[in-house]
Amino acid sequence: MSGKAVILERLNDREREILARISGGLSDQQIADELFLSLNTVKWYNRQIYGKLGVGSRTQAVAKANSAGILDEGGALSPASGPGQNLPVQLTPFIGRTAEMSRVRQLLDRSRLLTLTGTGGTGKTRLAIQVAADMVETFPDGVWFVDLAPLSDPSLVPKTIARTLGIFESPAEPVLDTLNRVLARRDMLLLIDNFEHLMPAASLIAALLASSPRPKIMVTSREPLHLAGEQEYFVPPLSLPAADASVQELVESEAGSLFIQQARMTLPGFPVNSSNAPTIARICARLDGIPLAIELAAARSRFLTPQALLERLGGATEASPLRTLGGGARDAPLRHRTLWHTLNWSFDLLEEDEKTLFGRLAVFRGGRSLEAIEAVCGAGLTIDAFDGLASLVDKSLVLQKETSGGEPRFVLLEMIHEYAREQLEASGEAQAMRLRHAEYFVELAERAEPELRLSQYDYWCRRFELELDNVRAILEWALGAEDISLGVRLAAALGLFWYGKGYHVEGIRWTQRLLDRVDETPVKYHAPFLISAGRMAWMNDLDLATSLFERAIATSRELKDTFHVAWALAFLGYVMHRKPEKGMPLAETSLALFREMDHKPGIAQALNIIGELARICGDDERAAAAYEECLAVCRETGETLRMRYNYVNLAYLAQHAGDHERALSLMRRAFQSLRASDDKRDIASYLVTFAGSIAALGQLQRAVRLLGASESALERMGAFHQPTDKPEIDRVITELRSRLDPSTFQILWNEGREMTLSQALDDVLEE
Repeated sequence: MSGKAVILERLNDREREILARISGGLSDQQIADELFLSLNTVKWYNRQIYGKLGVGSRTQAVAKANSAGILDEGGALSPASGPGQNLPVQLTPFIGRTAEMSRVRQLLDRSRLLTLTGTGGTGKTRLAIQVAADMVETFPDGVWFVDLAPLSDPSLVPKTIARTLGIFESPAEPVLDTLNRVLARRDMLLLIDNFEHLMPAASLIAALLASSPRPKIMVTSREPLHLAGEQEYFVPPLSLPAADASVQELVESEAGSLFIQQARMTLPGFPVNSSNAPTIARICARLDGIPLAIELAAARSRFLTPQALLERLGGATEASPLRTLGGGARDAPLRHRTLWHTLNWSFDLLEEDEKTLFGRLAVFRGGRSLEAIEAVCGAGLTIDAFDGLASLVDKSLVLQKETSGGEPRFVLLEMIHEYAREQLEASGEAQAMRLRHAEYFVELAERAEPELRLSQYDYWCRRFELELDNVRAILEWALGAEDISLGVRLAAALGLFWYGKGYHVEGIRWTQRLLDRVDETPVKYHAPFLISAGRMAWMNDLDLATSLFERAIATSRELKDTFHVAWALAFLGYVMHRKPEKGMPLAETSLALFREMDHKPGIAQALNIIGELARICGDDERAAAAYEECLAVCRETGETLRMRYNYVNLAYLAQHAGDHERALSLMRRAFQSLRASDDKRDIASYLVTFAGSIAALGQLQRAVRLLGASESALERMGAFHQPTDKPEIDRVITELRSRLDPSTFQILWNEGREMTLSQALDDVLEE
């Protein structure tokens, strides 16, 4: 493979984009602006590019790219038994890893230095040994395993390699020179295991490769060696079974198969059946598919049932999950006898500030953005949080993933997170870090809240869906804190997100738990929270919602807060749709206040509610005028969420008039927008409206299936239809029931319940 092809393969699409712009002379800030990334994200990618090209600066990166011929004249990227061996004997069958073995062999075919990296216990050594064993015949002078784990002094690495190869040191010649001289004549593969704690010896590997053109070297390490020409391969965890796996699905997964193999070595009669297969699958998922963790967990099968083991791993008992994973083979290295020792081995290799940063990362749940890590974890470090994070990624303690928007996201595997949490608790910083964590996300949510009613709704919803685990952790922490203000503020800011994205049951649960303590917070936080709680409550308790909006109005008037008075009046008018003659004046007053303030999102909301109340009253002409004006305002503000609402509302009016072709046209506009935003709650809800019109046009069976798909999707999400849409939905279902016999209707409905939401959306948009 050419140097050009090798470099192009190393760089991912985003790195190629950035390298092209570096070549064009753009600054980091200009690149960030052009690609809609943060400045630090661009800096992060620069670091990745330099590492993969083996350079240390922008100038060197461009020079390397030019010399390899991957940039055109304008700076754009071009389109891209026999030989000896001493491999350790493996006492258990090698499971799975077919794709990984194929990839490693391919990389080794075209690389002289291949480093297998990955989290401790992820199976780097076992994979490397298996690949080496399969390739013995490829190397006339054999494959040779060099174990560096017992060493603590990097200077002993060349002596250890020489001893493994049977090369005798000469007093007249440095051992490195002897190695270079001998290896220059040998066509062999060196498998050097456990390099991470001897990084100063990396220069030896570079020297060997430079002086000896024939050998190839495969290294296992928790971090790359950062040498020119190094090919890195990150060893992933084992494939996982589904959470509700059958026995067959469990056995076919790598993680499940390993658990069963190891459990039966401990308990030969270990049963696997339909009762315990899903539990074993959840154990494998809890352990992230890490082979060492699975082996250690399975070793407990002699004493613990799968259910008891799962409870211990979940922290439901007194035992620490990490301590549960002990009792490995006595002939295994100490660091492999418990997962805790494995992680402690990696932790001890960190610098002090890296240890502090690693522990602080435990305050997050699910994942972490670079921006959040710097804001929450960076204080008081003598190193830049960015540099510390890069080091932790290199050492495989933190994994980097990329979101669909191009932003890097950083995650800890479950057991690594458990270890990091122990370090955070031991540091004495836990409470301070939880406070910083909460403050960051509350401020983020409050910054986003007004933008959810503008063109940035989809952006902020995607972001909050990524941060759901962090949000939940903060709300739970706030409920146990002496000052609950941060929890109240967060719930207030997230109301529209919960409502719009279908987190109805969850939003109701959080706001109800916080409601009992809202009076403990400063009064300025009451109205926003009460409005958010009211929106959640109206999904299943209109009387409670009414009382919450009335409280919000009273509180806002006391504070002379016209803005929140207007919002609470609008929503109070909405929840009084059972008595629209009382609700309409409230909505009209809200609209007048919003017009005085020239607050367009509020104007759109009030118009939408006036349209809803008019539709309920049967005044379709007034409803249409309100919806059309609302649409016009939304086109100004870019509020796509409310535009979709109004397409559906106008479709209802078209159905009333018998114009089902227009109704379907409006619905397809809504669904096309939904496909881009992936608002599952709205997709599920609007299927009913669409079904009403295709039924009127004679497609009865298809319509009933869509009704079933809608119901099951809303159930899975814990979401509800909007209260004012309920009469329309009941009308559609009643009409369909009247046109089919009960048995046929139920069969079709059940068929629809088996459809995925994606399948239902494809059905809607197929015409």
